[in-house]
Amino acid sequence: MRLPLYQLDAFADRPFTGNPAAVVPLSGWLPDPTLQAIALENNLAETAFLVRREPAGADLVEYDLRWFTPAIEVDLCGHATLASAAAVQRWLAPGARTIRFHTHSGALTVSGDSLSGEGLLTMDFPAQPPRPVGTAEAAAVAAALGQEPEAVLAAGKALAVLADEAAVLAAAPDLARVAALPFDGLIVTAPGHDHDFVSRYFAPHAGIDEDPVTGSAHCVLTPYWAERLGRSRLSARQVSARGGDLRLELKGERVAIGGRVAPYLEGTIEVPEA
Repeated sequence: MRLPLYQLDAFADRPFTGNPAAVVPLSGWLPDPTLQAIALENNLAETAFLVRREPAGADLVEYDLRWFTPAIEVDLCGHATLASAAAVQRWLAPGARTIRFHTHSGALTVSGDSLSGEGLLTMDFPAQPPRPVGTAEAAAVAAALGQEPEAVLAAGKALAVLADEAAVLAAAPDLARVAALPFDGLIVTAPGHDHDFVSRYFAPHAGIDEDPVTGSAHCVLTPYWAERLGRSRLSARQVSARGGDLRLELKGERVAIGGRVAPYLEGTIEVPEA
């Protein structure tokens, strides 16, 4: 069985930056072990699988969407959602300016035009305000980091607040200890030099030692920094080796996450018949 596959760099204005994601459109769902095997073979942070729903209108298209790391299926992924929207606009449904994805985390809408001069797409995601963790959990995070954060909070993902951008860049957590934390990975963050804040995200429990740019982490980061800085519109950079920029806006219980996407690869894959 031959399937199309697209690879795009999300939160990137050119290839080889941002976070690469594979996008595989399907006519119907394959068995979960097959989806997991494809994601493992791709060996990217996430592979997104799409199944189109009945036509919704000239400017709106709808898809069921699932995301797999090389190790597990995840409930929410930002960069692979952004990449999926760009793949829809470029290859699958040219002319669509709004894409609604139906996911385990509810309906997620992406709007904008990835093919325009600015090329900005904006995702509507759930806000996940973090709260302080208990003493034992804070101590486990500090042990994993090898330093005492200014604060430790969590909303699914653990969030360690450091003093400055240099501290985030220098962070070298013990990945085995991070994987053992009772959280969905570990975010480290601090005020930025050229952005409102910077961050990095480690998820060894999901087969991703460090994720290059993480949309879902900014569901946690945006409410924290909006409250701390006293404004709803923010600029952010995830300072991984590849790096990526995000435009953010807190809108009540939702977060608007904006970024660009750079296409890299268009091809087909061979998958054994189920």
